[in-house]
Order: sequence, then structure tokens, then C-alpha cells
Amino acid sequence: MSGIATVGADAFDGRRLARNGTWAVAFLADWCPFCRAFSPQFAALAGPGVQLLVADVTDLESPLWDRFDLEVIPAVIVFRDGEPSERVDAVPMRGLDETHVDTIRRALGARSPRAARPSPTRPREG
Repeated sequence: MSGIATVGADAFDGRRLARNGTWAVAFLADWCPFCRAFSPQFAALAGPGVQLLVADVTDLESPLWDRFDLEVIPAVIVFRDGEPSERVDAVPMRGLDETHVDTIRRALGARSPRAARPSPTRPREG
């Protein structure tokens, strides 16, 4: 994914991400159509103070499948100073939708693009 680093099992110490700060890590596989569909939504989360990584689980022998009990992908885990704090798993045969993306955005402390737009004001009567 453009501009987002891809990592493997070596980026983790057990179930901890070997990085400080707050990170959203998307567990994706090249062969997964739901992962490919989700990738642009994940990339759109990028912004000031938002750090993103992709954990490549294309190889079914990747230890990340067992380490993080992955049953359905895409899956996103938000890590705070290495510790998992929030997790969103895809719905089987449906993937992740905008509701899931909003959950990830809130976990990162980012504002929704919809919330960032000013709401129209109504003229005062009277």
C-alpha cells in the first residue's frame, strides 16, 4: 500500500508491537478481495498523529495468524506503546465497512471526515 510500511512477524514481540506511540496495524493478504477493497479506506485514515502499518499475512504459514488469533481478515488492531488496545475484525464474506473504519478512527483519536465538515447553520428567526 502506497506510503504505508508493510511489516512481518519480526515487527512484533509476541503479541506486542515493537514500536512506541499509537499505531493502527491492518492484517492483510494479497489474495484476499476484502483486504484489497479495505486498503484505500485504511490508507485514508492517515493524517497528523496517525501512524499506520500493514502486517502482511499473505503466507498462511505466517506466525501472525496464530499469534493474533486471526480467523477473518482484514483485521485491524490499534496498539498503544506496543500493547493492543482496540481490535476490529472483518465480518465473514463482507469485510470491513465504514462503521468499522469509524471505530478505528475513534480508537486512534482521529476525527471523522464527516465530523470535520462544518454543519450548515440555520438562519435565526425572529
